[in-house]
Amino acid sequence: MSSIGQDAVQGRRARKRPADQAFRGITTGAGVLILVVLAGVAAFLLIEAWPAFVAPAEEIPGEGGLVVYIWPLVFGTLLAAALALVLAAPLAVLIALFITHYAPRRIAQFLGYVIDLLAAVPSIIYGLWGFTVLAPATLAPTGWLAENLGFIPFFAGPASTTGRTMFTTVLVLAVMILPIITAVIREAFLQTPKLFEEASLALGATRLEMIRMAVLPFGGSSILSGSMLGLGRALGETMAVAIVLSASGGISFNLISSGNPATIAANIALEFPESSGIAIDTLIASGLVLFAITLVVNMIARAVINRRTDFSGAS
Repeated sequence: MSSIGQDAVQGRRARKRPADQAFRGITTGAGVLILVVLAGVAAFLLIEAWPAFVAPAEEIPGEGGLVVYIWPLVFGTLLAAALALVLAAPLAVLIALFITHYAPRRIAQFLGYVIDLLAAVPSIIYGLWGFTVLAPATLAPTGWLAENLGFIPFFAGPASTTGRTMFTTVLVLAVMILPIITAVIREAFLQTPKLFEEASLALGATRLEMIRMAVLPFGGSSILSGSMLGLGRALGETMAVAIVLSASGGISFNLISSGNPATIAANIALEFPESSGIAIDTLIASGLVLFAITLVVNMIARAVINRRTDFSGAS
């Protein structure tokens, strides 16, 4: 290395201030702390749930064994979260596009504030709204669905007379995760380089074609990450589901009948106060399963996002 290069390296090292080194240490410690806390939570759940894993089947609530107890809860959790995401994600993309590329500036700012405020509403408020307003409002539509689309497993019926169904739960979860997904996608669309948009328009593209060729490819990874963020909240939602859903157990794709599978989080919230002994260990075991599901979903999402970023306009 030449003397000039050595002087440059020494100069960069000399310019490192104690404050910079301290800040780097703090951020590194924060990252390590997150991993430690995550490992601690996993260890706690595993230790507390271990008696349920080794207990005889007849001691598990329901006397069918741990798998028989947890599997319907896993099914209900995945069903509700997946359907909520299917409803919320496309609508979030459309709302974000309207705010960033179609709405006048004042309306866009107002809608942005409203979206941010909706994301801050407590889940219990959504649950009360779903129980008192949305559930009664779904009685007529679900009756029509059962009569006219009963050949579809989701609407096989008979329709519930209370409205506290998986159908209502899915709608409530979709409304809950919509602001989160929209906020992430909106910020991504706003970061689209103006050069990309102006170049597309200069080549004769319409606004819709410009969005398809420039905005959506650039924000593709953010759409996926926002969707996974919303999915994570839907998977772990507790109070809203506990208030709205009238669960009877079992596994069913029927969304509008009174026989609804429960979710893991809501089941823990409802059953924990009256449980003791092996029943508590069983509930913690179901929480461990939910923890694993959420972790796997986030890992898959991160891998897909990293892969998409390599081929998107963000590169």
